[in-house]
Amino acid sequence: MNRRQPQRRSRRFLKWGLISGLLLALTVSPLSGAADRLALLSQQDNADVGLAEAGTSADIPPRMLKAYKNAVQLIGSRVPKCRGMRWPVLAGIAKVESNHAAGRDISSTGDIRPKIYGVLLNGSGAGGNTSVFTDTDGGKWDGNASSERAVGPFQFMPATWESTGQDGNRDGDRDPHNADDAALGAAVYLCGKGRNLGAASQLRAAIFQYNHSNEYVANVTGWISQYSAAAGSSGSTSLKGVTGKARTVLEAALSQRGTPYSWGGGNADGKSTGSCCSPSGKSGAGIKGFDCSGLTTFAFARAGIRLPRTAAAQAGRGRRIPASAGQGALQPGDLVFFGYAQGRDSTIYHVGIYLGGGQMVNAARPGTLVRQDPVDAMPGYAGGARLL
Repeated sequence: MNRRQPQRRSRRFLKWGLISGLLLALTVSPLSGAADRLALLSQQDNADVGLAEAGTSADIPPRMLKAYKNAVQLIGSRVPKCRGMRWPVLAGIAKVESNHAAGRDISSTGDIRPKIYGVLLNGSGAGGNTSVFTDTDGGKWDGNASSERAVGPFQFMPATWESTGQDGNRDGDRDPHNADDAALGAAVYLCGKGRNLGAASQLRAAIFQYNHSNEYVANVTGWISQYSAAAGSSGSTSLKGVTGKARTVLEAALSQRGTPYSWGGGNADGKSTGSCCSPSGKSGAGIKGFDCSGLTTFAFARAGIRLPRTAAAQAGRGRRIPASAGQGALQPGDLVFFGYAQGRDSTIYHVGIYLGGGQMVNAARPGTLVRQDPVDAMPGYAGGARLL
C-alpha cells in the first residue's frame, strides 16, 4: 500500500482544462505534461529565495530548502546503499504534496504550524475520495481517532510514518509535522533498500511507490526537472559581444531584476500596478511590477519595437524559431516562448528574453522577482522569435 491517500483525479484539472484558452495572456506555473500543467496550477505564496540557494524556478521557503538539503546529507547514514538522492527530488515531492508547506509558519527547529492534514479517509466522498482507512494511530499524528488521513508536508499516512519516520533534526522525536523529520523520512522511503535515484527508471519507480499514479509521477518529475535545471545554473551570463538593439533590450530587461512579479503589471513605459487575478488567485492590484509579457513589452520598447501585450500574440511577431530547431538556434535578444502543446502558438502561456548560454530574463510567476533563469527552468519550450 502506498504511503498516502489513494489517487484521485484532480478537480483542478477539469477546471483548468475547460478554461485554458483564457490563460494565454500572462505567466502561470505549469507542470510537465500538458494535462498535468493544467491540473496543478499552484498558488505561489513564498518569495523567491534566489538562484544560488533554491534555483530560480523554485518557490521554496528557505527553511524547507534547508530540510531537503539536510535529508540529503543524512540519507547515507540511514540507507547506505542509496544513490542519487538530491534535494530537487524531495522538493518535487513536497511541491505536489503541500506546495512546500505554503501558508504555514516553519520554526527554526523545523516545526510546521498549523499542522498539515489531508482529507479524512472515512468514505464520506470529501475530496473525491471514497476509500475507508481505519485508524492506526489513535489520532496521534492525524488528530483523528476514528479514521486516517495523510499528514505533514510530505503527506505520510500514519501507519507508514510509524515504520519510516525519522528524527531529522536530532531532537529525539520523530514528527511528520517537522520539516527535517518529514524530509528525511521521505528520503528513506524513496530510497527503499538502496535505489539509484540517479537512474530515471528507478526514480520513477520510487515516485510511483510514493503514490500509485502515472499522472502523479509526471507531476513530480516535472518539478524535479525544473528545480534541477535551476540549481545547475551558473546564475550569470555576460553580455560581452552583444551589441545594437539586442544589447539595449537585454540591458533594459536586466535592469529590472529584483522587481516584483505583478499579474497584469508592466507596459512600454515600465513597471505598473497589475490587476486581479491570476489562475492561482493571485492579484497584482497592489503590486507595482511586471508579468512576463509586460516585461518583454517594456524591454523591446526601449529599442523602439512595439509588442502586443500577451505572450501568445508576441509569438506572431518577427521570425519564428521553431522548438524543433533546439535552443542552440536562439540568439541573445530573442523572445523565448513556452506553451501547453507543441506547434500550437495559441497555447503559449509564457515568454522570456534569451540572454545566451541557456539563460533568459524571466518574470516567472506571482510571488517571485524578475530574475535570470535557465530556459530549462520552465516547461513546454515552444521556440522563439527574432525581432532584432
